[in-house]
Amino acid sequence: MIFSVKSPILGFEHIKTMELIELDKFFVKLASKDDETSFTMINPFALRSYEFDIPSYYEELMDIKESSQLRIYNIIVVALPLEKSTVNFVAPIVCNMDNMTLSQVVLDVTKYPQYGQAEMIENFIQKATSKDI
Repeated sequence: MIFSVKSPILGFEHIKTMELIELDKFFVKLASKDDETSFTMINPFALRSYEFDIPSYYEELMDIKESSQLRIYNIIVVALPLEKSTVNFVAPIVCNMDNMTLSQVVLDVTKYPQYGQAEMIENFIQKATSKDI
């Protein structure tokens, strides 16, 4: 799936077109069509409860309506072992599946103090495992 970048990924403002490649039900790869840059992303809902309001600026930029089909992902810095990988919950990638646009939405940390920029996956795995015991 090819997306037009409406609001760039911080530090990668030159990238205008990206391809979303599903790896499995949790992970996707976001690859630039402009250069060799790529990001591994995760479905945040597989890890935690994750809610935020999309600021009106992004809604207008991406033509998001109440009926729009959206997908939300978070960039992950992959480490070995995988449990040491970190997730950026402060700046989700919002994909509008209706018009194939995406933006990195930078959340206001004063409004969403519960989300960190580098949260380890192991924190969520331990919670899930201890619940199942």
